[in-house]
Amino acid sequence: MAGQFEGNVALVTGAGSGIGRASALAFAREGASVVVADVDAAGGVETAKQIESKGGSALFVEADVSRSPDVAALVERTLHTYGRLDLAHNNAGVLGERAITAECSEENFDRVIAINLKGVWLCMRSELPHMVEQGSGAIVNTCSTSGVIASYALPAYTASKHGVAGLTKTAAVEYIRSGIRINAVCPGFIDTPLTQALGGKAEGPKIVIPIGRLGTPEEVAEAVVWLCSDAASYVTGHLLMVDGALTTL
Repeated sequence: MAGQFEGNVALVTGAGSGIGRASALAFAREGASVVVADVDAAGGVETAKQIESKGGSALFVEADVSRSPDVAALVERTLHTYGRLDLAHNNAGVLGERAITAECSEENFDRVIAINLKGVWLCMRSELPHMVEQGSGAIVNTCSTSGVIASYALPAYTASKHGVAGLTKTAAVEYIRSGIRINAVCPGFIDTPLTQALGGKAEGPKIVIPIGRLGTPEEVAEAVVWLCSDAASYVTGHLLMVDGALTTL
C-alpha cells in the first residue's frame, strides 16, 4: 500500500466507526501503519481487519481517552510496536444528552468534557514529547462546527468543542518551532452514528445545510489526510470547516 505516508505511523482515536474508521483507512491507504484506538473493541477490531485485508499494517488498542493511564498506555504501545509516532488524529468524542443549558445534568456535562476536551488534551500530552524528540509530526484534532457556532440543547458538547478549538490553536503556536503542525477539522452534519443520534428531535431551530446533504466520513478523512500531508506544510493552528457551508449561514 504505497503512498505519501509510507514508513509513517498514525494513531487514530475513536477509530471503531464513523470518521475515525474512515481516517484510519485513509492513512493506511497512503502507506502508514495505523494504531486503531477505541473503547468499542468490536468496532476497533473490525477497522483493523479492514486495513489488514487491504494489505496494510494495523494494531488495535482498547482505550478510554478520558483516562490518563489508558492514553499513556496507548502511546507507549504504539512506540513499543512501531518505534515511532508521526501522525495523530485525536477524534474520539461523544454527543451527550440533549438538554438546554439549565437542564443539562452535571453528570452529562462532566462526561462530555472528559471525553471530548480532556481526552484531546491527554492525547496531545502523550503524543507531543515523542514528536518533539523526532523533530517532526502532524496532529489533527476533531473539533466541530459546534466549536465555532452554537448548537441548540447541546451546551456541554458545544463547550467541549469550543475548548478543542482553543486547545488546538494554543498547542500549534507552542510547538510550531519543534517541527510539529497541529490543526483541527470541524465537521458539520456527517452521516455517522453520532449524527444519527440527533434523529427525531424536533425541538430547536431547523438546520438547513446549504449543500443539501449530509457529509460522508470519507470526506472528513480526506481533509485529515491533507492536513497531515506535506501539501499542508504551511498550515498550522487552523480550523478546517468540512460542513457543506453550514457555518456561512
